[in-house]
Amino acid sequence: MPMAAAVGGLTTGFARPSVESIAPSTSYAAPVRVFFKPLKGTRVVLRGGGYWGPRCEIDPNSNSVRSDQIGSSAPGLSALELLKTSSVDRYTRERSSIMVIGLNVHTAPVEVREKLAIPEAQWPHAIGELCALNHIEEAAVLSTCNRIEIYVVALSQHRGVKEVTEWMSKRSGISVSELCKHRVLLYNNDATQHLFEVSAGLDSLVLGEGQILAQVKHVVKTGQGVAGFNRKISGLFKHAISVGKRVRTETNISSGSVSVSSAAVELAQKKLPESSYATAEVMVVGAGKMGKLVIKHLIAKGCRKMVVVNRTQDSVDALNMELKDVEIIYKPLSEMLACAAEADVIFTCTASKTPLFMKEHVAKLPLARTELGRRLFLDISVPRNVEPCVSDLETVSVFNVDDLKEVVAANKEDRLQKVQEAQSIIAEEIRKFEAWKDSLETVPTIKKFRAYVERIRASELDKCLSKMGEDIPKKKKVAVNDLSLGIANKLLHGPIQHLRCDSNDSRTLDEILENMHAINRMFDLDTDLSVLEEKIRAKVERGQK
Repeated sequence: MPMAAAVGGLTTGFARPSVESIAPSTSYAAPVRVFFKPLKGTRVVLRGGGYWGPRCEIDPNSNSVRSDQIGSSAPGLSALELLKTSSVDRYTRERSSIMVIGLNVHTAPVEVREKLAIPEAQWPHAIGELCALNHIEEAAVLSTCNRIEIYVVALSQHRGVKEVTEWMSKRSGISVSELCKHRVLLYNNDATQHLFEVSAGLDSLVLGEGQILAQVKHVVKTGQGVAGFNRKISGLFKHAISVGKRVRTETNISSGSVSVSSAAVELAQKKLPESSYATAEVMVVGAGKMGKLVIKHLIAKGCRKMVVVNRTQDSVDALNMELKDVEIIYKPLSEMLACAAEADVIFTCTASKTPLFMKEHVAKLPLARTELGRRLFLDISVPRNVEPCVSDLETVSVFNVDDLKEVVAANKEDRLQKVQEAQSIIAEEIRKFEAWKDSLETVPTIKKFRAYVERIRASELDKCLSKMGEDIPKKKKVAVNDLSLGIANKLLHGPIQHLRCDSNDSRTLDEILENMHAINRMFDLDTDLSVLEEKIRAKVERGQK
């Protein structure tokens, strides 16, 4: 809740002033009401025309918030100047945030998700639109059949959330209030953890599935060279790819099963020779809830073509709309046996009360084309869709739901252990990424420091050459120039090494950031304000094009 402090009052535990209401006054000595947002560990005193407080002061000469002097008053500071300096202080004190805003299969139905879906071909354009928003620096789009998520680097958290949510609403035609009902909204470490879990398959409908990792890779591939897909967001997604690979390699999380439908798919994969994975013809009978799950598990395992036999075509058409890049061929029940004659693996999952496959019918089917020569029936229906005596035939192998329960039970405990292992890996990788991201805070200081030293070098070189006269040989000029460069580079080497985050170095991130602040103070680099000005200028220039 906003808190207010008036002139002559004392407010403790506040900083990052955000002026929301200022009385029409020409002087700060007159009654002014300033609203503050709480920040732990800061004390602000307003008394008799002065703005006092440790590490927080308004300097009327520089029109900016300073922290190097305490106790001087600022008479005559206008309300407009206060608003300007407060805004600058807000941005220079608040570090940019990584955020994710979106919806996924766990939070929103498909009829909502499909309105927000962004085709891959439109991802670069979407990034451009997002980065044109006032408080968005970088952006990326992850849009699949199960999720639509916008990842951004924002100059301000609450303004960034507001702008992106409104952009999503305008693009989809869904009201902001409706979006907020289904929205996933995470900041910084939580946003990083979410993407790492997504890439590792922990947030998927099918735990550990591999398709999402390929989709995360495609975000990076599509974003290459796109303005707005810059260092932080690019680094985040590249790190997420590494996490996804590491989790799958070290935990083998994609091999276990936790449901009847996934167990059926996994069992079929185990029973098929490896050489038949890519060529086996797959058929699914039934497109209800269980049938849809079987189809999704098949896709997660790499199946890209299948025949679905169903009573009506509507369910299959809906699946084709939802699941892209997969060929799902609809056939009516009347063609079931004809389709079975061409299939090597058949999943049955209908609510029929009587068997669909009788022994006399199955006996007439030609041999399957797999190396085993046996046609696989995986019957996960109750009552069963495959007549029990079909298993007596030497040309087929039949597995029912009781056979699958054993697979599920055997894998459930193992899968839980793998999730815990995956979470440990993700926690470790988050620490690495956050250290890398925080180390980027020193990059502007390094650039400013190099430029500062180069200005001095160039100036002193000119003075030296002018004293030496105009008739000095070119060879000597080059030697003097090289000498000045060598001296400057050797002097720069030590400080810059102490500003870089090296995994082989014993320095902590706090020490590196402390070194950065020390160099900023010693050489008056004023990095924060300069970076802010550059960002605002770039925004204005983009808006004018």
